[in-house]
Amino acid sequence: MSPLPPNSTIGILGGGQLGRMSALAAAELGFRAHIYAPGDGEPGMQVAAARTVAAYEDEAALARFAAAVDVVTFEFENVPARTLEILSPLKPCRPGPKALAVCQDRLQEKAFFGEAGVPVAPWAAVTTEAELHAAVARIGLPAVLKTTRLGYDGRGQAVLRDAADIAPAWERLSPRPLILEAFVPFAQELSAIAARGLDGETAVYDAVENRHTHHILDLSFAPARVPPAVAEAARGHAARVAAALELVGVLAVELFLLPDGTLLGNEIAPRPHNSGHWTQDACQSSQFHQHVRAVAGLPLGSTQRHSDCIMRNLVGPAGMAQLPRFLAESEVSVHLYGKAEAREGRKMGHANRLFPLQTLASEAEALLLSRL
Repeated sequence: MSPLPPNSTIGILGGGQLGRMSALAAAELGFRAHIYAPGDGEPGMQVAAARTVAAYEDEAALARFAAAVDVVTFEFENVPARTLEILSPLKPCRPGPKALAVCQDRLQEKAFFGEAGVPVAPWAAVTTEAELHAAVARIGLPAVLKTTRLGYDGRGQAVLRDAADIAPAWERLSPRPLILEAFVPFAQELSAIAARGLDGETAVYDAVENRHTHHILDLSFAPARVPPAVAEAARGHAARVAAALELVGVLAVELFLLPDGTLLGNEIAPRPHNSGHWTQDACQSSQFHQHVRAVAGLPLGSTQRHSDCIMRNLVGPAGMAQLPRFLAESEVSVHLYGKAEAREGRKMGHANRLFPLQTLASEAEALLLSRL
């Protein structure tokens, strides 16, 4: 299949910051972006050539959207499956319904990890309180009870540390079914971003190390400060997941690194990811350029890292209070999302600080964090 010619239009479902940065990347590659989202004034709409404000289930609006674009992608995986069912017969959807279905449901996601050859922690589907008690008896405590859909940044989950936590967690979490996962005493959380083109070509970025605050990503270190064999294993897992999903686009695979060097799959995100924002300044082709290249049928760009990087999220009022300092520092690139109100827990932007290659492997962590 031929790649899209310049000035073609890429339709993006979702208008958040990932859609915004994808639309900016599309413009740099000579394409137009058309954002479809239920709310007006979304960050992506501020930089797109066109926009549609309508519900994801509005069939008439979706038909008009399809007629105005050449290919469809999405910026988050909570788009209803029905939306792609409506659009798929009308225009190519990349990634397609399979990637969306797997990543929307944690039960399917855990099973898929196994099929792709990526080990995971013990887990069990839970549809009744009796099944929850049985799963706890089998898996043990501590454990994490999660909704199977719509959870992110720590939402939709509860840690069960002892038997007294079971009933309150069951009452609080919905919708059901739920999933119970063994609590993983991991040493580090890693992630790897993989891009896969229309022709099956795959390119994987260096694995990164992630630090969270209040369940929201705070810092990403690129590259991850782990042994080379661990980093390559993480990249291999991302490539296998992309191939097994028959992905066209970009995905992130989040992994737990255990003290013994074992990697366990945690989550899959079939689109650009917060932990890949470092690629905007440390690589020739960012994750957003790769995503646009893939869905447009272009050859993939280089994933080679020309600099080490620490990415810091700017979250809520506290994050934005750091903005003047970051803007004043020449080593830092700031990316803001165009959101008007800095609410608690809201991602407002991120800052990338570049270092010469191999810096993260040699400098003391305390020095690096103090400089960021």
